[in-house]
Amino acid sequence: MTTGRLRFLISAVLLTFAARAETGRDAWLRYEPLANPPDLPAVAAIAQDTPLARTAQHELARGIRAMTGRILREETGAPREPAIVLAIDPGLPAGAFAIAHTTRQIRISASDDRGLIYGAFAFLRRYSLAQPLDTREVPAAAIRWVNQWDNLDGSIERGYGGRSIFWEGGHARADLTRAAEYARLLASVGIQACSINNVNANPKLLTPELIPDITRIADAVRPWGVQVAIAVDFGSPKTIGGLDTFDPLDPRVAAWWKDKFDEIYRAVPDLAGVVLKADSEGRVGPSAYGRTHADAANVVARALAPHGGLLFYRGFVYDHHMDWRNLKNDRARAAYDNFQPLDGKFDANVIVQIKNGPIDFQVREPASPLFGGIDHTGKAIELQITPEYFGQAKHTVFLAPMWKEVLDFNVGPGPVKSRVRAFAGVANVGLDENWTGNHLMQANLYAFGRLAWDPNLSAEKIADEWTRLTFGANSETSAAIGSILLSSWRTYENYTGPLGLQTLTDITGNHYGVNVEASERNGWGQWHRADAEGVGMDRTVATGTGFIGQYRPAVAKIYEALETCPDDLLLFMHHVPYTHRLHSGKTVIQYIYDSHYKGADTVARYAQQWKALRGRLDEQRYRDVLAQLEYQAGQAVVWRDAVTTWFANASGIADAQGRVGHYPGRFEAEAMDLDGYTVQPVTPAEDASGGKAVACAAPAAKCAASMTFHGEPGWYTLRIEYFDQANGAAQYRVLIGQQTIDEWTADRRLPTFRLDSTSSTRRTIEGVALRPGDVIRIEGTRDGGELAALDYIEIVR
Repeated sequence: MTTGRLRFLISAVLLTFAARAETGRDAWLRYEPLANPPDLPAVAAIAQDTPLARTAQHELARGIRAMTGRILREETGAPREPAIVLAIDPGLPAGAFAIAHTTRQIRISASDDRGLIYGAFAFLRRYSLAQPLDTREVPAAAIRWVNQWDNLDGSIERGYGGRSIFWEGGHARADLTRAAEYARLLASVGIQACSINNVNANPKLLTPELIPDITRIADAVRPWGVQVAIAVDFGSPKTIGGLDTFDPLDPRVAAWWKDKFDEIYRAVPDLAGVVLKADSEGRVGPSAYGRTHADAANVVARALAPHGGLLFYRGFVYDHHMDWRNLKNDRARAAYDNFQPLDGKFDANVIVQIKNGPIDFQVREPASPLFGGIDHTGKAIELQITPEYFGQAKHTVFLAPMWKEVLDFNVGPGPVKSRVRAFAGVANVGLDENWTGNHLMQANLYAFGRLAWDPNLSAEKIADEWTRLTFGANSETSAAIGSILLSSWRTYENYTGPLGLQTLTDITGNHYGVNVEASERNGWGQWHRADAEGVGMDRTVATGTGFIGQYRPAVAKIYEALETCPDDLLLFMHHVPYTHRLHSGKTVIQYIYDSHYKGADTVARYAQQWKALRGRLDEQRYRDVLAQLEYQAGQAVVWRDAVTTWFANASGIADAQGRVGHYPGRFEAEAMDLDGYTVQPVTPAEDASGGKAVACAAPAAKCAASMTFHGEPGWYTLRIEYFDQANGAAQYRVLIGQQTIDEWTADRRLPTFRLDSTSSTRRTIEGVALRPGDVIRIEGTRDGGELAALDYIEIVR
């Protein structure tokens, strides 16, 4: 074979590999082939033959074969030749594993057979990343769970990766293959248990009809060492149990819980335990009988205790009907006020599950003071992996830097990570091939597991590991993706709610689109108190709600004074004039303007960074992520314009750089020549450029908006801002003169039927040659309730 022919074949193979479609289903367990794999023994032996040890052995063989092309011999007992040996070593600390490498043997040992699975995955990770194999690891938190908010009908509350992998039509899915695959992903990062239903629990789960379904799901995930947990409704003794009460101090109620869990444990002996949400957001709880949360937790925990079950009792308890006019009311106080007086009154198998911040998974919050407020009660930190307030997987936001900030915060005495017994992550993966609805957001599930195991890991290390495992070892690829991930939290904060404003989203609606006023004048308590004079919640002890006084004195002293309060949390802790100067010297109002423009500009750069990776990634994931980043870039502009317009109107203070309200190259749809389209106001007004849109609301299904180009001849980019509602799939077509240059269907999964910031979507058309006098025509064909609406067109040279 000639040298040229050989080079051609090698190039063809490489191009074929680069173009190979990948769905993301393998996540970080792709086991990409290694160019020069280090030598390994030919045998994988298990010293003790248990089901979990065999799982670890099979995974080793699977991973090594994928990375090296070599098939390990799988044996049981003492090997007769060099081998990778998996062995239980009771001398190791509980939950720990160790990997030791000698000339004849690689020994993976663990305190129990589930630890062998963790050790096997750690070995494969280290081998893939060319890291030293020898290690000894002890998990920092003894208990590591994920919560799924799946409903029995197959839907998922705050689930952005498709329908439930567990439930459909009121029962466990007939095919639980994806549940088993999910258990493998969880085991690979050391997660022990998964609660399989919504914390807003359907009482039917505890009926005899559903217990066999719990059993089937437990059977599906058990081979990976993952246990099932369930969320229960506190009113179950009354709603399904036939009692006339659910009073936790009533002996009949205690007996009902005992009998019910005896029944469940007969079917699922390794049930990990229960998650309970009570007296919060409409859920019934102990207050109905004048009882405490300790009373409620203990009656359930005592029924679990004989079986070794744990109760995760959510500390997310607050009054969502608070009077917003009372300036002393403060939702941030709720967790501490409810649980701190009960410290020491909970049974030993109760863990109070505390959200990372005192409100509700906002873009930036301080660490909850409850972490430092209770010393004699088991505590779990609850982190939300599913990005409810972070763009719902339609925006890329890597959360490890935020979680690290909370875990490392010295809430006193010591950092949060030293004061928690357990980690609970709200994961909500679904049936979408890539699990999370966004390839890059898989990184958050990986990061949660790694931090639950070792909260001392840096966000940079976790991002690098995940990127190399998921997209390959190419250094330029890793650097580009790592740059996007590690800056994405701050970027999202910049174009949503900086300085402690929280996420200025539609809090009373879908929690997705921008709606600055939705936080105010209602009982939900996520107030920012913006008015004509200033902005921010006064939570000081001296003049405000007193929330700051819930922290230990050293922390409270920092937050109480304007001089020492960090700028990033200024408006969470203080109400200040718009002209108040930050530590940087910039005024609050100018920072709001600047940060939103900076955030939108950064997301636009993400899309360009991603384009530079073409050819280095498989084509399917390349295109999927590019489309997501380009959509996010458009949404960042929607947020930028809406928030800055609102604050310009509220404050009466202009942007010093003259950007807000001035958009060169933008042409409003309502000012174009309309055929069939009618002008409609958008509510809130800042959700559309100029406060208006045009909609194809007439009986005729097809409409058009036209304008004549009067600029200099040249190459241009067109940006069409339109509205993609969830109640149809409208068609769009763009023409220059008689030539069609683009057409598409508005079929994104966006959570609104309205013309608003949530449905506002951008279509970008690059490389358009325009000449003076050219007519640009946008045609829209409505479908069902979707009105093929338009906001504006931007023409950028």
